[in-house]
Amino acid sequence: MDIHPIAPEKRQAVLESLARIEAEHDVRIVFACESGSRGWGFSSPDSDYDARFVYVHRQSWYLTVNERTGPGQPQRDVIELPIDDELDVSGWDLRKALRLVSKSNPTLLEWLRSPIVYRCDETMKAGLEKLADEFYSPVAAWHHYFSMAKGNFRGYLKGDRVRTKKYLYVLRPVLACRWIENEPDPPPMAFELLLERLLPSGVLRDAIDALLEKKRVSKEVGEGPRIASISDYLEAEIERMQRSPPKLSSIRGNPENLDAFFRQTLGQT
Repeated sequence: MDIHPIAPEKRQAVLESLARIEAEHDVRIVFACESGSRGWGFSSPDSDYDARFVYVHRQSWYLTVNERTGPGQPQRDVIELPIDDELDVSGWDLRKALRLVSKSNPTLLEWLRSPIVYRCDETMKAGLEKLADEFYSPVAAWHHYFSMAKGNFRGYLKGDRVRTKKYLYVLRPVLACRWIENEPDPPPMAFELLLERLLPSGVLRDAIDALLEKKRVSKEVGEGPRIASISDYLEAEIERMQRSPPKLSSIRGNPENLDAFFRQTLGQT
């Protein structure tokens, strides 16, 4: 079974959307990938396609006296297409993306590690990856994923009956936290890589694999009885993290490197 399924007609629809965005907004898309459940590796047959991208305007767009949206109005740094039944396409301007790199934004780091890539300027991606590594802040990433895990656990997995698919939306950030506690690199986007490294075998892994199999073949996974092995593990891990957060390093990057990369890119636009 393909755990990162992208139907050919949907890939083509994404590529056509990206080309239309470039033409209508006069931008160049330098990187586009799949985010969400298809990128994580636990999508259902009816899951949306969540295409995300980074784009750059022509140099003149950034060097105007009056911003292009009108005097006194901020230039938008996001492009979003209307969401239809299956396709969700949106992206960030390069300057916004670099600001987020400087803050070690976990969402952007996941994009750069997505197993599904639609468009890619290899030189630009390599530059973004280098900067993302330079500015990677384990403490910021850990708190991001811990907050996600704690919120989803409290919101969906309390009680004898639970929103079954939400187990995966707590397991992924919990395992990401464990990865950050033990590895020097940011956690991967793909859920199977987290499992292979952190839960290679055992009763808990068997329960997770059964849940994944059900999620990948069922159009909708609704409420169900509490899965004791998974719930107990998640509750214990969240309590451990709450009680004793790890001591991790913070951002160490040089902001001048962001400016240099941005200026170099605009010089080629």
